[in-house]
Amino acid sequence: MSDAAPLTHAQLLAWRCRPLGSASALAPAQAAALLAQLPGWRLESGKLACEYRFTSYRAAIDFVNAVAALAEAQDHHPELLVGHDRCVVRWSTHSANGLTMNDFACAAMTDAAFSRT
Repeated sequence: MSDAAPLTHAQLLAWRCRPLGSASALAPAQAAALLAQLPGWRLESGKLACEYRFTSYRAAIDFVNAVAALAEAQDHHPELLVGHDRCVVRWSTHSANGLTMNDFACAAMTDAAFSRT
């Protein structure tokens, strides 16, 4: 991503993750511009994080399974913290030691998975 306009939400959903090296970490201004495309997400200890709430543990697990499927399809895997009626999802790219386009795209896909559960 250059200093041009950030990708739209629709473009994030269409993104396909790819292996990225350390030079791929986004600058803070780039991350902030992309974060604006993802209501409900926040930066937390260098990771992109969001908490989802559910009416039951079963609904939370269904969501976790949907996120696991998208993570496998993208070959990019988040941290998941599951509770009785919630799930916290945290995306980051270890190889880049920071946030990359892969993280923001997967966050958008996570929101889409939540909308379907």
